[in-house]
This record gives sequence, structure tokens and C-alpha cells, in this order.
Amino acid sequence: MPVMIRLSRRGAKKQPHYIIVAVDKANRRDGEYLEKLGQYFPKAKEHKDKVKINMTALAAWQKKGALLSETVGQLLKKQAK
Repeated sequence: MPVMIRLSRRGAKKQPHYIIVAVDKANRRDGEYLEKLGQYFPKAKEHKDKVKINMTALAAWQKKGALLSETVGQLLKKQAK
């Protein structure tokens, strides 16, 4: 069971809000997930307010072999700056 860490869309029309989740790679984007790791608010004014993530849980999933999606990887790079 390959696990991915990716975004799952929530929110209303034209008001997107995403949750960062650990999910089985075969599941759909907004389908069942294993664990919620954080949130992403793309319409927030400052980047520090856009991404909220539990780094301990993220590290634990990566240690188990979970792969990051390209988008989540980019968000983490921006947050590290």
C-alpha cells in the first residue's frame, strides 16, 4: 500500500481550502484518508498563514515511506524559508 501525502479539496465554490492528508495512492483526491496532517488556505494574505502542518506527524509518515506530492513538496519548501 503506497502512501502519498497530498492535498484534498474542501471549501465552497471560489473559496478553496485544502487539507493535507496521508492517503493510499489508489484512493481518489477527496476520498478516504488515513490521517489529516494539516491545512492549506490559498487565499490567505501572508504565506505563514497559508500553511499549517503537523511536522511531527509528517516526519513519522515519511519515515514509514510515504511520498510527498509535488504540490505539498513546494508548499513545504516555501514554508521553510
